[in-house]
Amino acid sequence: MNQYDPTTPDEAPSAGPPGTASSPDRSAPMAHEARRPGIRQSVWSRKRGRIMAAALMFSVTGLAVGLAPSSPASALPSSAATGHFGSGGGGSNARSGPAAGGSSGTVGTVSNSSFTLTTAAGQKVTVKEASSTKYQKGTSSSSASAIKKGQRVLVLGTVSSTTIKAGQITVQTGGGSATSSAAKVVPFRSRATTTAKQVGQIPANYTQGSGTIVSGTTANKATEAALAAYSGGVVDRVVKLSNGEYEVHNIGVSWPHHIFVNQNFKVVGAN
Repeated sequence: MNQYDPTTPDEAPSAGPPGTASSPDRSAPMAHEARRPGIRQSVWSRKRGRIMAAALMFSVTGLAVGLAPSSPASALPSSAATGHFGSGGGGSNARSGPAAGGSSGTVGTVSNSSFTLTTAAGQKVTVKEASSTKYQKGTSSSSASAIKKGQRVLVLGTVSSTTIKAGQITVQTGGGSATSSAAKVVPFRSRATTTAKQVGQIPANYTQGSGTIVSGTTANKATEAALAAYSGGVVDRVVKLSNGEYEVHNIGVSWPHHIFVNQNFKVVGAN
């Protein structure tokens, strides 16, 4: 008999030596009582172990449920999935950090050091000016005072999403070319199906994400050429490809996202 199966009350106490009167053995009940706290403690320890194991299993199960993939209903909207909003913002050709680019559109609100513009495709852009910003009106040098509400401007500079730190701002005086180039662009609409098409020549070995980001005069010329052909978006980077041509990455519109410019800064294709 062990401590988990104590002597039952029906068992008789041990008899004394032969020929002597039998008397109750008081040591047995005392030992039995002494064992009870140990029994109760052991049973409680086992119960507590089972409770802790169950709690641990519940917490692990809850963690697994929390980490499980979300359902399609909670997926990102199509605008994020297709990379409409550029540097570091998503899409298969996303790259981190601001880069050289620009945009064109109609001036909205004007303040001392910034203004807003709306592109021909309806994209809102914030333009930040600095002491180093250069201004032109047509082909002539100008100043910040030339920026007025309702004017059409071309902005070149450092782009982060839809904010441009302007290096050069040109007040545009022509009209027809901007309107015709905007007509080629498919404006962005939230949750709309992405337009997929290709025009002109696309480099044979081109893959999204390839090439080297460029800046300075080269980036400005490629950006200006791309916006002249397809106005309405925001160029958030220019990449030089292995064949010497440039891929101008365009955001804020459903199409085109990639505009290809040759070494003479002529647009040769888009997709």
